[in-house]
Amino acid sequence: MAASCLLALPQPSLAAAPAPAAPHQLLQAELLRPANAELRQFYFYRDNRPLWTAQGQMTPAARALAHLIDTAALDDIRPEQVFADELHSAMARAEAERTPEALDTAELALSRSFAAYVRLTRETPDGVMLYEHVSLQPQEPGVALALREASRAPSLSDYVTKMAWLHPLYAPMRKAFEEAGGRDAPMRRAFLANLARIRGLPAVPPGGRYVLVNAAAARLWMYEGDRPVDSMKVVVGRTDHQTPMMSGYIRYAILNPYWNLPADFTRDRLAPRVLKGGEAYLRKGGYQVMSDWTDHATLVDPQMIDWTAIAAGATDLRVRQLPGAGNSMGRVKFEFPNQLGIYLHDTPEQELMGKETRLYSSGCVRLEDAQRLGRWLFQGAMPAADAPEQRVDLPKVVPVYVTYLTLQPQDDGQVIVLGDPYGRDAAAEPAFAAQTGGFKASR
Repeated sequence: MAASCLLALPQPSLAAAPAPAAPHQLLQAELLRPANAELRQFYFYRDNRPLWTAQGQMTPAARALAHLIDTAALDDIRPEQVFADELHSAMARAEAERTPEALDTAELALSRSFAAYVRLTRETPDGVMLYEHVSLQPQEPGVALALREASRAPSLSDYVTKMAWLHPLYAPMRKAFEEAGGRDAPMRRAFLANLARIRGLPAVPPGGRYVLVNAAAARLWMYEGDRPVDSMKVVVGRTDHQTPMMSGYIRYAILNPYWNLPADFTRDRLAPRVLKGGEAYLRKGGYQVMSDWTDHATLVDPQMIDWTAIAAGATDLRVRQLPGAGNSMGRVKFEFPNQLGIYLHDTPEQELMGKETRLYSSGCVRLEDAQRLGRWLFQGAMPAADAPEQRVDLPKVVPVYVTYLTLQPQDDGQVIVLGDPYGRDAAAEPAFAAQTGGFKASR
């Protein structure tokens, strides 16, 4: 590598004279250590060609990586976790000596630091996302895989600068943190919390197409690969019924859905109105009382219900609303089955989409244009049906990620504060939000 061969081991000689010593024996010994097996594997399968050095010097990708390692405190990574001292020493020696051995040492130091950095930044921070399945989580690659993915990039320099092994929102947020994150403690906490939440998103989820909902901004994006192709407003949970950070697979649509009222809605809002307006209120709103919460529930005569007890919270009651123009689910809901009962759905209350702050639901996500999302999910025409509660499976499941990003970085390195309606930045205190040093204070 750089006029040397990283893995050129000495060959047995057929002559009587002893074999000449192989070049860079110390480097070869390092590669042969069991702990470096994956590093050795990577270079073997690329015919010992260097990744970070060329023509006797460090490449732009190497310098970009060195900067990431220098500022790894922004990612809550300690210098020793990414072999920062060893990397600085090796690069300084290579710059000073420019010998094949020094360049090879720097090459391996860069690969070792890069693999460690990728693995650490792809660890999922605790508490930032509930995952339906492990396949939805960012995957932590081994040394060989991290390097192999980098080596396949059209531009290694762009791959490192854009941190392409992470979600495309991460590098711009990190850059904004580096430029402005040292101003005050609340802003530091906000940046750290936002970076943690982005790290809970994979670079590109299984299948390449996915839905991203930012509850803090009350907005949804449709992604194909690493690019959003469409976006719309949404309504999310009120502060007392917050939309959780979670992920799942959108598996099917329910056309003409019933709305099963949450038990607290029935207690706090429906029961008092029934006590005031009687059964007429139920009939006008299209409400039905059901025997239980199972799929085999039967209709119950509302006169048999003690509505005073329901209003007092003495017992729960299942009530559903029939499909129709006033149904709170609208014409369709998109299910990603989960224990929290959260889903995406249409809404007749389109006037709410004109509000600047759209926190009006009981936790579910109401869609500005459910038909448009449906066409994208089904990759064609949106299905239609006349009968109530008709399930239509998607041709292919689509991941959905519901996160909470309170900052929006700009191209010039500045950041827009979107707001923290749920107070999570200040209260959640992610594990690494206690980190208060290691970043550059700037404007």
